Amino acid sequence: MRVLRYAGTRLLVTVPVLLGVTIVLFSLLRLIPGDPTHAILLSMAEPGADLSRVDEDIAALRADLGLDRPYPAQYLSWLGDLVRGNLGTSFRSGTPILGELLVRLPATLELAGAALLVMALIVVPTGVLGAVHHGRGPDRALRVVSLLGVSMPSFFLALLLMYAFSVRLAWFPTLGRGGPGHLVLPAVTLGLGLAAGASRLLRSAMLDALAQPYVATAEAKGLPMRAIVLRHALRNAVLPLLTATGLIVGGVLGGAAVVETVFSWPGIGRYIVDAVAGRDYPVIQAFVLAMAVLFVLVNLLVDLAAPWVDPRLRVAS
Repeated sequence: MRVLRYAGTRLLVTVPVLLGVTIVLFSLLRLIPGDPTHAILLSMAEPGADLSRVDEDIAALRADLGLDRPYPAQYLSWLGDLVRGNLGTSFRSGTPILGELLVRLPATLELAGAALLVMALIVVPTGVLGAVHHGRGPDRALRVVSLLGVSMPSFFLALLLMYAFSVRLAWFPTLGRGGPGHLVLPAVTLGLGLAAGASRLLRSAMLDALAQPYVATAEAKGLPMRAIVLRHALRNAVLPLLTATGLIVGGVLGGAAVVETVFSWPGIGRYIVDAVAGRDYPVIQAFVLAMAVLFVLVNLLVDLAAPWVDPRLRVAS
């Protein structure tokens, strides 16, 4: 009952937060230089087409899209559609945005799941190894590698992997989505970028856990070091990584936009990149708002799951 009351309170608090997000989002997009109607008309024009009446066409298109109305009227109309579950219609394609997102969602979920698996397979062993060998050769090497991983842009890493494993070795396909082979390079690119920061976080948490008195007590009782590290220290060190889940989810979605574009992966990220390039306001608004809701829900789930990971939080609550 206490958990349900806490979850309900958190959800109520998020309502004004999400309302503020909609206001800021709607306002900032309107401050971007350029006119979306101009970009739409140019993308539709054939080479050598007569552009003498382009001003009239722009005015007609602005009226058709509702961009000639005052900003408050546009915002209230958009907010009313959101309340009714309507994410709007794309300026460029004229299709419902919700349908477009649902079509591309499986591809993005597939890539995100594979990237998180790659991240987990890297983070746990490297974080534990760096903490156990603190200050020695393996720790120094892992810190250098993780620093490179954090510093390297995902598009550059994608091009390196593409050149090495697709062009030179011909092990994996270069572009598109098909069999399992198409998933390897995009997932590794996205997973390595996430693992670099998460590994440093887990290493720091492991160092704090290994310095706690219960570790010395376990050593005095004669427990092997492997059991102390994996059964006791690692369990307590996972909590900081759990609280960073919201940032990790943001990294997955933000990195997916770049990775999907480089590898021509037909997911939501690539759809949003095209929308930004074409100033497709409704698509950008729907995506950012969906990400805000996802962040709220992920952080709520993390808060609810934390007491099960760390029993001390149950006593504190």
